[in-house]
Amino acid sequence: MAISRAQLLKELLPGLNALFGLEYAQYGEEHKEIFETETSERSFEEETKLSGFSAAPVKNEGSAIAYDNAQEAWSSRYNHETIALGFSLTEEAIEDNLYDSLSARYTKALARAMAYTKQVKAANVLNNGFSSTYKGGDGVELFSTSHPLVSGGVNSNEPSTPADLNETSLEAAVIQIAQWTDERGLLIASKPRKLFVPTALMFVATRLLETNLRVATADNDINALKNNGSIPEGYAVNHWLTDTNAWFIKTDVPNGLKHFVRMPMQNSMDGDFDTGNVRYKARERYSFGWSDPLGMFGSPGAA
Repeated sequence: MAISRAQLLKELLPGLNALFGLEYAQYGEEHKEIFETETSERSFEEETKLSGFSAAPVKNEGSAIAYDNAQEAWSSRYNHETIALGFSLTEEAIEDNLYDSLSARYTKALARAMAYTKQVKAANVLNNGFSSTYKGGDGVELFSTSHPLVSGGVNSNEPSTPADLNETSLEAAVIQIAQWTDERGLLIASKPRKLFVPTALMFVATRLLETNLRVATADNDINALKNNGSIPEGYAVNHWLTDTNAWFIKTDVPNGLKHFVRMPMQNSMDGDFDTGNVRYKARERYSFGWSDPLGMFGSPGAA
């Protein structure tokens, strides 16, 4: 339905001092700190995890050398979604000198709505990361204690017992990340990079990572997390995380959380011959997901 003069009565009256409600400040593109962004030229993207070789066995004197087989482990698929929103102005509203002010004002509001939607969709990868409804290429959810390996073992990128963010749980996460293996059970040199928290945990994160001494203890011990540089990039707040207890660590494992851009933001407008209305549209096409779950560690919190 087009925006008509009946919906904009006050804007037609003389003496109107101000219009407000569309000029709020907004948070930035917080997804860029979590996701690797790539462009796409296809209707969907697929990424396949490869399995290397197992540890080399001892070759006994006179015996034949052992041979191993490389193979594909599993694949992740990214199905792009088209996100679009628009509005239109009636011919009469345009005639009554509302075109310039309304088109500029609502075009900004349209861009804000599109940006908000992108942040929600990005954060939902983490918000839904503990749900078995949203499974990845290896057949389990993003955060699981049982990511299957070709070798028959598993990797775990969440605590065995859900834990709130504190010194003990964060140290345990750093240790757990250092114990990850590849598909054949060979240890990999995985390390944490950055902690991501909802707004409810930003003060907890500050105390854990930025104080010199241990938090909430009478002991005169150093803060080992800070002293060792365990989380070298510190922490960031993601304002679209919905669970006030959940927290996440981005690791240096490549090809973790991915954002594919099939079509960047496009704005367009046209006039409708029959009605005289002018229509505005914003459109973009993208996908969010993950390939290697070891790109992220997460805990839903104890509560």
